[in-house]
Amino acid sequence: MANEAIHLQQMMESCRRQAKVLAITSGKGGVGKTNIAANLAICLAASRKKVLLVDADLSLGNLDIIMDINSKYNISHMINGQKSIEEVIHTGPEGLEIICGASGLEQLANINEFQRHRLLKELSRIGSDTDAIVIDTAAGIFKSVVGFCLAADHVLVVTTPQAPAMTDAYAMIKVLVGNRFTGRISLIVNIAETLTEGKKTYQQIANVAKRFLNTHVYDAGVILRDQRLISAVRMRKPVVLAYPKAKITSSLVALAAKLSNGLAVQSNDDGFFKKVVDWLF
Repeated sequence: MANEAIHLQQMMESCRRQAKVLAITSGKGGVGKTNIAANLAICLAASRKKVLLVDADLSLGNLDIIMDINSKYNISHMINGQKSIEEVIHTGPEGLEIICGASGLEQLANINEFQRHRLLKELSRIGSDTDAIVIDTAAGIFKSVVGFCLAADHVLVVTTPQAPAMTDAYAMIKVLVGNRFTGRISLIVNIAETLTEGKKTYQQIANVAKRFLNTHVYDAGVILRDQRLISAVRMRKPVVLAYPKAKITSSLVALAAKLSNGLAVQSNDDGFFKKVVDWLF
């Protein structure tokens, strides 16, 4: 195991990434996390950034539905050695590169040593030629979700103004802080009825985090409820493409503009995917 660890470290050092890693997560499902991840990634790609969007829900991934991708191959085929990482990457709008999540692969912890080595080797090769990696995690505070978040540079926690969503968003922030996350934590308030309601939601969570966790949570923005998002989902088309002049599209473009600063900065620490695998195993 010691020799393997040395070999993996040498391999990862030879493939240091430049990509900025953004993890889009939520304490509970149903808050619009995947829609935000998909549309945000498209906006970043449209700004002439090279962006990789990864569906990190390895058992119930649904990015392929939102992006209308015929996902014949996904990350499980790469793990099992059936396909290379390049063969499971789909090209989406604006040149966005997409890796769809697996179906039925319940836990990464179930993969064997050979599959783990393959996962590291394949994923480490793609980060050095990318400006941004957007990770759409599963919902909740499961180990795999927390692992992806802790390895990211910036975690965007999605909530709605509803009390259960706010409680679970705070729980996610608490877990990150408890695990000594050193990156930036921001809050996106989605499906707000008004801007005032959204800002109030952010302030409530930020105040509690500051008081009890001594942590500053940044304001990523408010996205108002918009029926056109539902229409876009039914069309299996990202809302920024289906309704480019809608207010929700303007909000997502503004979020992408905020996040685009600082992309493609050289990392001096271990690679993102190595951190994830270290956490999971």
